[in-house]
Parts: sequence; C-alpha cells; structure tokens
Amino acid sequence: MNLSTQIIVIGAGHAGVEAALAAARLGCDTVLFTLSLDAVANMPCNPSIGGTGKGHLVYEIDALGGEMGRAADAVTLQSRTLNLGKGAAVQSKRIQADRRKYAALMKRTLERTPGLRLVQGEVVELLTEPGGDGRPRVCGVVTRIGERLACETVIIATGTYLDGRVFVGDRNYAAGPDGLLPAQGLSDSLRALGITLMRFKTGTPARVKRQSVDLSVLELQPGEECPTPYSADTPEDAFDDLGQLPCHIVYTNAETHCVIRENIGRSAMYSGQIHGTGPRYCPSIEDKLVRFADKPRHQLFVEPMGADTDELYIQGFSTSLPPDVQHAMLRSLDGFGEAEIMRYAYAIEYDCADPTQLTADLAFRTVGGLYGAGQFNGTSGYEEAAAQGLVAGINAALRLQGREPMILPRASSYIGTLIDDLVVKGTNEPYRMMTSRSEYRLLLRQDNADARLTPIGREVGLISDARWAAYEAKQAQITAECARLESTHLSPNESNNAILETLGQPALTTGISLADLLRRPGIDYAALAPLDPARQALPRAVVTSVEVNIKYAGYIKRQLAEVKRIEKREEYRLPADLDYTAISGLRIEAAQKLTRLRPLTLGQATRISGVSPADIGVLMIYLGIK
Repeated sequence: MNLSTQIIVIGAGHAGVEAALAAARLGCDTVLFTLSLDAVANMPCNPSIGGTGKGHLVYEIDALGGEMGRAADAVTLQSRTLNLGKGAAVQSKRIQADRRKYAALMKRTLERTPGLRLVQGEVVELLTEPGGDGRPRVCGVVTRIGERLACETVIIATGTYLDGRVFVGDRNYAAGPDGLLPAQGLSDSLRALGITLMRFKTGTPARVKRQSVDLSVLELQPGEECPTPYSADTPEDAFDDLGQLPCHIVYTNAETHCVIRENIGRSAMYSGQIHGTGPRYCPSIEDKLVRFADKPRHQLFVEPMGADTDELYIQGFSTSLPPDVQHAMLRSLDGFGEAEIMRYAYAIEYDCADPTQLTADLAFRTVGGLYGAGQFNGTSGYEEAAAQGLVAGINAALRLQGREPMILPRASSYIGTLIDDLVVKGTNEPYRMMTSRSEYRLLLRQDNADARLTPIGREVGLISDARWAAYEAKQAQITAECARLESTHLSPNESNNAILETLGQPALTTGISLADLLRRPGIDYAALAPLDPARQALPRAVVTSVEVNIKYAGYIKRQLAEVKRIEKREEYRLPADLDYTAISGLRIEAAQKLTRLRPLTLGQATRISGVSPADIGVLMIYLGIK
C-alpha cells in the first residue's frame, strides 16, 4: 500500500462528520471519504435539526463534545420548543436550519481540524487480515479509482447512498439522495465478510418555488422569543435579536385525497417496485391515506430551505407518485394553485446493516476494527446519525489508544437508549428516536444533558478546560439557587397575600418556602419575582434547571431509586465466552438469541426479545448472582 492512516470514515453525512471530528480531536490520524465534497453534511430531507426526542439528542451530542449543536445554532432560521403544554421531560427544541450554510460550516470545520483529511472518493472494498483473536480485522480500503489506503480502523457511515435506488412513479434508477451518485461495490465487500445487510426505504417531498405560493392564505407559524441555544458554547442571548423566518401550515383536503386515491396504483410503493421497509413514523402521503382512511385532512408544514433561496420544503407530503400527480396534489392545496415544483419528491431504497451485529460501542462482533454509524445501522434522521457517529468516532479512537470504550447506559442518555435498542432489540424499519423510547425520560431532559454527559465528555477528552470551567460554574449556580429557594421562607402577611392574589393563588395561613411555593401548579420562577426581591439575575438555562429540579423533585427521586434498583443488573458484565447452550434450564430460544447477540451485561440480556424472566433467573443462578 502506498498510503496509510489510523482511522478511515466512509461517508461525510451527519454520522461521518461527527465520527471523523471526534477521532481527529482525540489525536488519531483520520481520513474522511465522501462521494462529493459538495454534499458534506447535506440535508437531503428536512431543513431542520431537532424535534421530539431528537432535540434531546442534539443537546447530548453537544454535552459530549460533538459539533452538531454548535453548527445548528450558527445557521438557525427559526427556533421553537415542541410540547410546551406538556411536562419538561417531553419538551424538545427544533430549529429550521439554513441547509447550505450548515453544510458549508461543517465542511469548513472539517477542513480546519488538525489530523483530519477530507477526501472526495468512493470506497468500494474493505481489506482485512487475520486477527489475533481468530476474527478477520480491517487493514485498509480500496477506492473506485484503485487507490489503496492502509488503516487500523474503519467506520462505515454511508447513509442512504449504499446501493441507493431512487423511485418516482414507474421510473427508478441507481442514485443517492439529491440526485447524487450511489455507493456501489461496498455492499458486496461487506457481504463477503459475512455481514448481514437489510434493505430500507425512505422518501422526501417536493420542493416548491416560494413566489408561486400564496403564503398569505396559510396559517402562520412563528418562532419563539429568546430561545435557548443547543450548544453551551453559544452565547445565551445569541438569538434574542434574530429575525426569525416564519413557517406556515396548510392542510390536505378532499380534492387532494381524491387525486392521490385515483393514482395510488402509480405510486412506486404500491405498485410493488419498492421492496425496502419504510419509516413507520414518517410515512408517505399515500401511505397516510391508506393507514388513516378516516382522516378528512392531514397537516403539512411549509418550511424555508434557507435565507438565500426560494425553495420551500413541504413537510408531511413525502411521496413516490409520478410528476404529473405531484403537480395535481400540490395545486389542490390552499395557496398552491400556481405552485411550481423545483425538485420532485422521490423514494429511495438503500442497504444497511442489521444492528444486532454490533456491540454497545458500535463495533462489529465478527470483524475487528470495523464500526457502523447512522442510517447504515438502521436508523432514520440526522440527529440519530450524528449521535452514533460521535460514539463510533470516540470508541474507535479509544480502541487505538488502548483505553476502555465509552458505553452509555440507558439511564444516562437518549444516545444510550438509541444504541441499546439497536444492538439488543434490532429494528425491522428505520429507527426514529422519540421520548417514549426511554423509561427514564424524566431524568433525561434537555436542560440537564450537560449534567449527565459533560463529565463523560471531559473524561474522554473532548471537553476543553474553558468549557469544563463554564460547566462547573453553571452546576454550582443551580445547586446554590435550589438551596436558597428551599431555605428562604415567606410569612403569611398582607403584602405577600396581595401578591399571591394577583397570581390566582390562595392566601398563606402559615409560613412557606419559596421552593414549596414554586411547586404549586400555575406558579413558575418568573412569577415568584415580586415575592423574592433578593434574588440575583441568573442565566436562562440555570433558571430552567432550577425550576424543573424543584417542581419534579419527588418524581425525580423515585426514578433515581428505580435506576439504582436495576443498576446491579446493568453493571454485571457477562463473560464474553459464556456457553449459553450448556446452561441447564435455559430454553433453546433464549440460548440461541443470547449466543447470537452476546449481551455485554445482564441488563442487556433482560431486554432481548425471546429471553423471559425465567431465563434470566436461570442465568443468574448459573452465574451465582443474587
């Protein structure tokens, strides 16, 4: 071989970007391959970052030292917090991003990162050699033009490019997203190594010219005032004077549904052309009409693609129907009578790996030095991809440095939940993160992502001294303010009761702490200001955490007790060479699944489908666990 490096990352989408940055920042010589330098960190679907459950992932990526949150803050067109009418556990930030500026910023960040080389090229083959543990291990790659590059580790983050095929009506052709070339050849190389691949499908709606749409008749969806940034490195007041671009809402109607139903047989999905499994939680519009036949209309979101483009993204209108039907569908919508399509909607099929072949550090069990991340692991979404890329990049670097892998338990993060779900349960459809996926969601809030994960990012080596000092200062402020509210009491005097009356609260008959008053329904931290003249001004992020910690103190305490109760199972590591077939009393199905999936811990074993509580009991007796 004429060239060598330590870590090769294949694919420069959201997973590949985070993987390469993490590896290089941890001191490993890294090469990032992309099919096109013009498609780095591309957003082929929504021009947005965050959303329900996904916003949590972005905060966690930032807390560990990843890049997505910083970049998202820098290109924000609009910011909103979803589920504000619900509890703190399910509130999620979502921004509209300038997709071209985001891609350009990420490309520039990659270019300026020491120890990282960004190369336009297609990897078509993995090279391996016998490993000392009896497994083959990667030792290099071969590109389409015949270049051979030696390495110690490979991270595959191919997104939807791997043997990609685009479908529009009765037409289909080999392609990646946004009309780019597909990655061909690498699938065969992976199969030759014994890696099981699956075929998944996703899709995207049409992009429409802004001037051809009458936005004045649509429902306006403005951004929120003074939003909190994703990144701890972004000044808290960065968005206070941001001229946010509005989004709009429109609804399908009877005419829209008639057009779709009359032509549904022309959809690539319903004509039998598409064989890949699509995302359950982001179906095409024709799939919505079939699955929700009783619904008279469906909500669509009209979103800007950037500040310097006239493209509008019609969220919720994904389809694989042919062009003439796409025109008819769009023009049936209010305000879209003269709509001009700039990019047609399409569905795309692609190869991805069965994630149960991976361990919790995102390494393949059967091939040494090989990692997977992002949609290649069966997920859907930029945020899920970036989270896995960060974990894979960190662990690839830690492996080369002879350090223990970073494995995040379910109780620590949504990232830990995501990876645990993938490697233990697997997925038969593109996996999407939602707050309902976690049994610990009250502990895994957006506001405390830094408290949960920044110490881990610091230990790994991705949190700078300045960032760590700021983190410690913030946590000290939260602790001090919670203690002050608990220890500051109000007396039942006329002045205090008059203020409470204006807040719609009953008068005091006995003394009460400010913390107990804050726990009352209808009272928030800001409302307490007239009763608390001694308070000091605090950052919004600190106030948010203080308020949540006090209001939900009892619930948080109970959930922490539950975590502690099951902690023993999560911490008990199962022997890597355990012969499950030799354990008397273990059912055949359980033994087979435990042998195939090789759970790292007893806790993981309990979550494997087909392994019953009785099987776990037998396993505990065999291992002498009480």
